[in-house]
Parts: sequence; C-alpha cells; structure tokens
Amino acid sequence: MKNMAAGLISTGLLAESTSVLGAENKGVIMKDDDLYYIQTVRGRIRPGQLGMTLIHEHVMVDFIGADKVNKDRYDVDEVFEVMLPYLKEIKELAVTGFGDCTPMYIGRDAQLLARLAEAADMHIITNTGLYKEPYLPQYAFEKSADELARIWIDEIEKGIEGTGIRAGFIKIAVNPGELIPVQQKIVRAAARTSLATGATLASHTGHGIAAMEEMDILEEEGLPLSKFIFVHAGSEKDREYHFKTAERGAWVEYDHIKKDGAEESVQLIKSMLEKGYEDKLLLSQDAGWYNVGQPRGGNIKSFAYLVREFIPLMKRSGIHQDTINKLVITNPARALRIRDKSNKSEGVSPEGKAISTFGRMRSPAKGK
Repeated sequence: MKNMAAGLISTGLLAESTSVLGAENKGVIMKDDDLYYIQTVRGRIRPGQLGMTLIHEHVMVDFIGADKVNKDRYDVDEVFEVMLPYLKEIKELAVTGFGDCTPMYIGRDAQLLARLAEAADMHIITNTGLYKEPYLPQYAFEKSADELARIWIDEIEKGIEGTGIRAGFIKIAVNPGELIPVQQKIVRAAARTSLATGATLASHTGHGIAAMEEMDILEEEGLPLSKFIFVHAGSEKDREYHFKTAERGAWVEYDHIKKDGAEESVQLIKSMLEKGYEDKLLLSQDAGWYNVGQPRGGNIKSFAYLVREFIPLMKRSGIHQDTINKLVITNPARALRIRDKSNKSEGVSPEGKAISTFGRMRSPAKGK
C-alpha cells in the first residue's frame, strides 16, 4: 500500500486528493453544497463529502435469472470476506465514493453493501430500478409505468426490502437500437421516479440510437437531461453520439477503463475535453464482479487500476490535474446529488461530517 501511495504522490494525485478530502476526509465545500445531499447506504452526506469516486462498479452479480435469484444462493459472509480487501485497497488510494450498479434481480444486496461500507469506511451508493430481458421479473411486463415508479420511489424514500437502507440513484438497462415496449415503459417509470425523488437515472445503454430515444422519452416526461447518465457510452464507436448526449445536457460515462484499451480510453476522454464537455464526463471501470455460483466469486477484477495506473497515464497524455480532479471528484458528486427539499440532510452533523446510520438499520443475522 505504501508503494501505491508513493506512486500517487509522484503523480500529484494523492497529494491533491488529500488536500481536497482533508486529513479527516472532511471533503470540500462545493457550490450550493448545503442545498443537496447524496444518499449512501449509511445515510445522507453532502456532495462535497463524497470525495474521489468510482461511479460505476459492482461488488456482486448473479445472472441466473429473475425467477431464480435469491439470497440463499450465496454465503454473505464469504462475499464480505472476499470483497472487503478490494474496497480497502482503493480506500488506501484515496477513493472514498463508490457507486454499486448491480440492480435488483441481478444480485443487489443492500445490507451487504452497508456492512462493507462500514468496514471500509466508504461512501457506497446503491440503486433501485430494473435491468432488461431476460433478467426482468414477470411483474415488469404486467405493471404500468406508474406502478413500477411507485416501487422505486419507495426504495428511495423508505428503504430497500424493509432494511431502511435507501437507494441513492436509479439504475435501468435498455436493449440496443430502437427500444422495445417494455424498455420504453421502464424508461418512463425511471423518469417519473426521478421527477418524484430527484434521484439521478443511470441507464446501461452502450448504443447511440438507444441513448437518443431514451433522452427523447425523458424529455417527453419532463425530466431535465442533467439527471440522465449514458452508461457504457464508450461502447458506442460513433463519437458524435457522445457529443450529442453531452450537448443535450446529459452525462457521458466511460466506464470500461482497463489496461487493455487504455490508450483508446485516453483518446475518448480527450475528444470530449476538446469539445468542451469536461463538465458532462464520468469515468469508472465496471470492475469487481463477485459472481454468485462460482467458487469464491470467480475472477474478481480489482477496482484499483483507474487510480493506480490510468490517472498517471492521463497526466502523461497532457490532461491537467485540475481536469482529472473534476472527472473523479466533482463530476460524480454533481451527477449523484439530490436536491434537499428540507434543506437539512439526515445523517449529516452540524460540522458537515457523515453520521453512520448503519447501527440503526435492520441487520441480517450472521450468514443470512
């Protein structure tokens, strides 16, 4: 870990991140910080407290199918044991924010995430929403958009599955190309959920035509596109779709950053920066992936590459440190923030420090 820190100090990242996060991880005061909050699995925090963030990662996934997925398929203590070191590794690299993008029926476990957040002392954000076929429950086809939205609103406002742990954003997925009817309905339900709660909508898309149709639907529903994240945008090879998305006010997320293809990712980022879209760009890796059903989760992908190796690569390519800080600190906080209608954030002390609500949530019995 000391070698990692030394490497980051040599790039300027750890020094600058530490100056932003503070010795006690106090965060930085952002513009209008007191008007917004971010909902983590341990409670609300101010956006400026989020810190350096990997906005699109996965602790655990289970692709067995919506009709078969359940918590009896895995040993929660094993998952905790396997995944905690990966989170501690990035915490040592000054990462304090973590967006877990596993939706319901794919292996989402809010209590596990809260337990990991407490152990690693990180701000983990989980989600509500539905994926796409063939991972949709039957009710997704039967319920109306308003009925789906009601379920998701409750998970944001009241908590997930009776735990009291609240979702902090909406995660859906769509098919490539023109959207099929059930995905159109899910997009409308997500828009209505966002309008009701202020939560941001992140959509597994990866296809320009689909992204354009999604944004058309969201505009029909009256949702500002600043609340929409084009997830897996890097999978769309036509960069004009990236530029059009940002031009319309939505977020472009390059979340497949890895060693293989790193130079291409740098060029994607630079193309957005050259167009003046640094305020609409998000970076992550889509890593982790404890796969339920495989021995000890199978081949887990470390969360550390972006910070340990890719950020130094960006700096060597000529991207300024201030811009990098915006991409990994400021932009994730702006993307995930929710307008505080009460203007007082539950879980935030008068000094602005996060107060854990973990002990006040229903905790699972060991091994459940």
